[in-house]
Amino acid sequence: MKKFYLSILCFGFSLLMFSQVTITPNPFEIDESITITLDINSTATDCDGFTSPNKVYMHSGVGDSDNAFNISVVGNWGQDDGVGQMTSQGSGIYSITLVPETYYGLTATQAANAVLMGMVFRNEDGSQEFKASGCNDFIFEIGTFQVSLTSPSDDTTIINSGDDLAISATNIGGNASYTLSANGSVIDTDGSTNSYSYTVTNITENTNYELVAVLDGTTITKEFSVLIDPGSNIGIMPTNYQDGITYIDDNTAVLVLYATGKDFVYLAGSFNNWQPDSNYAMKKDVTRNNKFWIELTGLTPGQVETYQYWVADKTPTANSPSLVKVADPYSTLVLSPFDDPFIPSSTYPNLPAYPTGQEREVTVLQTGQTAYNWQVTNFEKPKKEDLIIYEVLVRDFDADRNYQDLIDRIDYFKNLNINAIQLMPVMEFEGNESWGYNTSFHMALDKFYGTEEKFKEFIDVCHQNGIAVILDIALNHAFGRSPMVRMWMNDPDGDGWGDPSSDNPYFNEIAQHSYSVGSDYDHSNPRTKDYVKRVVKHWIEEFNIDGFRWDLTKGFTQNCENNEGCTNQYQQDRVDVLKEYADYSWSLDDDHYVIFEHLGSENEEKEWANYRFDEGKGIMMWGKMTDPYNELTMGQNGNKNINGIGHNSRPSFNGPRVVGYPESHDEERLMYKNLAFGNTSNASHNVQDLNTAISRMSAMAAVSVMVPGPKMIWHFGELGMENSIFTCNNGTVNLPGGGDGDCKLDTKPQPQWTNNWLADAVRGAVYDDWSKLHKLKTDEPVFEGDYTMTSGDFTPRIDIFDNSIPTTELKNVIILANFDVVSQTVNTNFPAGVTSTWYDLMDPTGNTTITNSTTSITIPAGQFRILGNKPSNVLSVEDESLFGFTIYPNPSRTSFSINTNVSDVEIYDLSGKMIKSYKGDFTRIDSFDISSLNTGMYIVKVENDNKQTMTTKLVKL
Repeated sequence: MKKFYLSILCFGFSLLMFSQVTITPNPFEIDESITITLDINSTATDCDGFTSPNKVYMHSGVGDSDNAFNISVVGNWGQDDGVGQMTSQGSGIYSITLVPETYYGLTATQAANAVLMGMVFRNEDGSQEFKASGCNDFIFEIGTFQVSLTSPSDDTTIINSGDDLAISATNIGGNASYTLSANGSVIDTDGSTNSYSYTVTNITENTNYELVAVLDGTTITKEFSVLIDPGSNIGIMPTNYQDGITYIDDNTAVLVLYATGKDFVYLAGSFNNWQPDSNYAMKKDVTRNNKFWIELTGLTPGQVETYQYWVADKTPTANSPSLVKVADPYSTLVLSPFDDPFIPSSTYPNLPAYPTGQEREVTVLQTGQTAYNWQVTNFEKPKKEDLIIYEVLVRDFDADRNYQDLIDRIDYFKNLNINAIQLMPVMEFEGNESWGYNTSFHMALDKFYGTEEKFKEFIDVCHQNGIAVILDIALNHAFGRSPMVRMWMNDPDGDGWGDPSSDNPYFNEIAQHSYSVGSDYDHSNPRTKDYVKRVVKHWIEEFNIDGFRWDLTKGFTQNCENNEGCTNQYQQDRVDVLKEYADYSWSLDDDHYVIFEHLGSENEEKEWANYRFDEGKGIMMWGKMTDPYNELTMGQNGNKNINGIGHNSRPSFNGPRVVGYPESHDEERLMYKNLAFGNTSNASHNVQDLNTAISRMSAMAAVSVMVPGPKMIWHFGELGMENSIFTCNNGTVNLPGGGDGDCKLDTKPQPQWTNNWLADAVRGAVYDDWSKLHKLKTDEPVFEGDYTMTSGDFTPRIDIFDNSIPTTELKNVIILANFDVVSQTVNTNFPAGVTSTWYDLMDPTGNTTITNSTTSITIPAGQFRILGNKPSNVLSVEDESLFGFTIYPNPSRTSFSINTNVSDVEIYDLSGKMIKSYKGDFTRIDSFDISSLNTGMYIVKVENDNKQTMTTKLVKL
């Protein structure tokens, strides 16, 4: 028997007549030929609209009562491939003829369950789209037997206790039999009619109704409910109750919800079988901003409970719902019917089951939880001046895409000598495969990366290894699943989603800046400030987080609606509110890191960078320097001025508060552009050659991370990651403007582990170089000093000094690099009177020296030198294995390379006879031809930059 379950909430909008789209015949069956006709002469509001498209495509699907697209979809958005292309009839009229069952490739079961057809229309590349009024999809019912519920008009009707409810419905297709049930019990039947009516009298409790219509074996069910207004329910709550959950003891919890302008709130959950009665009508505290609250008693310690708030507004603003069911805005764990089914049990063992019969997110409540046993309770953060921040997207770091991956790789971080890990947002975001900036619950950890316990373990392990943990936090905005959006939203199509309405106390209806994403928080509102501070407090006190990187701080103003110029100008309200948030962080954690992604002009940034600087604080500012560094690594003639990597490029800054970086998650990979656009003028140093391009990344690190002040690197730059940030799930690359979507947010492949890049001689050598540089930066005090920089050509120079350090210690450092594709002779210009001997700091023995009488040195293409007035002892000869060398590939048939810079390469047979020799200075990218050698074993002897002789074995195939 064919059985349809339709909810008025899901398809009420489909009863509208669309003048732009018609279906002939209508009504129609799933196996019937139909013609869909589109008139583009009347464009929809709030959408891109059509402006004389060359072609029109229909992107469409069929679905069940929950979703008009969830059974089958036809169309490839943005592709001009003929799939769904409509035929022009002239004068802006387009049509397509199809049999739904065949067109959507339905099985018999799918055809039986398909009751809705949805569609939108686009031009050939998807840059223009045509939708119904309000920018909604066009939705049509399938079937010649259709039922319309004419009363009640809403899926939930709010009444006073004792009121009546009139129920009426009509159908087409013939007389049907109707059965009406209330909370599962039949209360009325009518055996044969096409116009049903019944009045339920004296309703005194919340009731769920089902009206079932049957005709010729086909069943259609309409579901709706009645909610009783509990009337006056005033109660003053203790002042120590907080928004969200307050755990009183192992058996008691208090829930508090701010719902200004709402008439009443019910608490529905597992503890009342999701059927709240008057005992679960929340009290309203009129003395505290009309907060609603309720005390739950008799809870079982450790037992997982789930709940939602049913928030009622008897006189909602236009296009807003009278009832919204939402999770707690202050949830620390939410369950999602959309995301949870796709979370691996290996990542989140024993994930609580989503409650059957509910919809959208629900909050988890659990008394008697065991507190995490922190191993480090007094972590001492690295100095801001010494920070080397490693930015990580958990999803793309390793194959399992979870916190355990990071824990398992802690030695990777430690050996790299970074001292902070900055995680891209880990708060509950929409979907699973995300960057995390589409946050909907800022206090809840997203389950796709693992459990709260595992996240705390990761933080603890980092602290045990001297590594701080910084969270990227997106508090400029929230997305549509947020309860704070949905409680006060415009929802003209009644689908339960919407944008902030005019009475929303947290959000602007229209973003007040020009970089809008999601729904824009109003940071002038005290309620928004309370929420932000509560979020900050949660992550600092519950998770021991060491700092926040505040995303999109340009959005924290109320002055610049759709105004690019205004957004980038000085805004006093933005300056003040962000100082207020920084003050709050420091009130909880005196040395908390506060980092802003502002990327703006110095006039605002100086106020934050200098704020409370004399107390050792000051806000750190992101300093993007991708383009000039990429010109260097590519060996090209664009702007190569890299002075902006440090604070001295901002004269008004009191000190090092610029987090300079050549790479971040938001910018194209340097290596990708090296290979695509690198200098090819020198065949022996072709930047578009992979090994050549990789080898240049060490010099890039030397002239970026070593500049005094905090610095940041983007994961796997230290291994020469060449995959574009526009790499798709399948490994292809879709660059912006390609018409198929740029794949920027797609999950990335993991070649760094699957191909064991650490064992690759060239990549491994770059990793080792970065590790040594980081060690020098963090352990030698001179790098907390001052600096001067000369840049703009292929041979940048950085002089670092601290005149407060005695001359008997390392107080002067000179960094020289050559980003040309040929060797360059570089003037030394040693500062007068500092020392007569300069030491190569990458040589921990101190054996590599240059006298101050040397006027110039030759630096091979893509290489660097870092010289100091004294040798450094922070690099251990034993630990770093600096004098070991390897040849690769080994065995080899034709040639080999060496993983370090060497000179005078000699090859001997096992009798000690020299067979071949190569004179000169060689780098990791040079290769040595052995194709003429006979098969066998040989000895390779080399001399390194420290004039030491080293040998190893070579197998010639």
